[in-house]
Amino acid sequence: MYPLIRNRRLRASSAIRHLVRETIITPSDFLVPLFVVEGKGVKEEISSMPNYYRMSLDKLEKEVLELWNMGLCAVLLFVKVNDNLKDNKGTEALNPDGLMQRAIKTIKNSCPDMLVMTDVALDPFSSYGHDGIVTDGQILNDETSEVLAEMSVSHAGAGADFVAPSDMMDGRILTIREALEDEGFHNTGIMSYSAKYASSFYGPFRDALDSAPVDIKNVPKDKTSYQMDAANRFEAIRETQMDIDEGADIVMVKPGLAYLDIVREIRNEVDVPIAVYQVSGEYAMLKAAADKGWLDHDSVMMEQLISIKRAGANIIASYFAKDAVQIMS
Repeated sequence: MYPLIRNRRLRASSAIRHLVRETIITPSDFLVPLFVVEGKGVKEEISSMPNYYRMSLDKLEKEVLELWNMGLCAVLLFVKVNDNLKDNKGTEALNPDGLMQRAIKTIKNSCPDMLVMTDVALDPFSSYGHDGIVTDGQILNDETSEVLAEMSVSHAGAGADFVAPSDMMDGRILTIREALEDEGFHNTGIMSYSAKYASSFYGPFRDALDSAPVDIKNVPKDKTSYQMDAANRFEAIRETQMDIDEGADIVMVKPGLAYLDIVREIRNEVDVPIAVYQVSGEYAMLKAAADKGWLDHDSVMMEQLISIKRAGANIIASYFAKDAVQIMS
C-alpha cells in the first residue's frame, strides 16, 4: 500500500496530533495526596519531596479551596502524628478527635463537594512503623484487620467519602465492608490498595510521615511479609480480584511507572475503576534530575502521567497534580 498510506500525515501538525490523540489527561483524573500535621500556620516543605508540604489544618483548608478552584476534585489524606501518640495497636487512629478525623471535617466544612479519601493503615500510628500489629516478630493479620475496620468506621463517621486501606492484610476489605454496613455507612466507598508492592520507591513518603519501620530486635525491618514481591505478576491479578469480590469499589496499583505492566494486566481482567499511585520516589527522582538540568521537568512529567493513563488507569494519585493542571490550563 505504500505510499498510499503514510502514518506521518496524522503527525504533521499540532492541530492534527491533538485531534487524533488517544489518551487525554484532565484535572478530573487526579487524586491529590495531602499530608496533615498538628499546629497552626504550619506549611513545612518535605526535604526529600521538593515543593511538597506538610500542612496544619488552617493551611489545609486554604489548600483544598485552591485545589477545587483549579478543577481538582478529590484528595487523599495522610496524617503525621506525634511520637508520643504512637503504640503497637494504633490506638490514636480510633480517636474521634484525632488529626485524621479533624482533617476530614475541616475539608468537608470548607469545601463540601471535595471528594475525601482517607488512608487506612497503622503505620503512621505504630511505634514500630508497620501497617499491622507486631507480635513475636510477626505482623498479625486478622487482629490488624479488625482495627482497620474500626478506623474506617471512624473516618466514615467524620465524613470521609472513601476509605483507602493501604496495608495489604488478607481479607481486610471484607472486614471493613461489613463494619461499614453494620454501622449504616452503606454509601462509603472503599478504594483498596489491591496490588501494593514492597517497593523501594516509598522512601520520601516515609520521611514525610516519619513512618518507616524501625530497626528493633524481633521486629521485621521491612514490609515484605505482607506487601507484594516486585517479581510477581499473576499474584496482582489474584489479589485484585479477591478485593473486588470482598467489596472494593476502586482498586489500586502502587507504585506507578515501574508497574505499568501490572496496570494493563489488571485493566484487561476487571471492569472496576483502577487507580495508580505515582509515588514519592518517582516524584523525587524527576525533581532531582530536573534540578540538575538533566531532564525537562514539565515534558517528562506529562509523559509519565500520560503513560499511566494509557496503561489503563482511571485515577492517578500524584504529587504532580497541581503542576500538571497548571500546564493544562
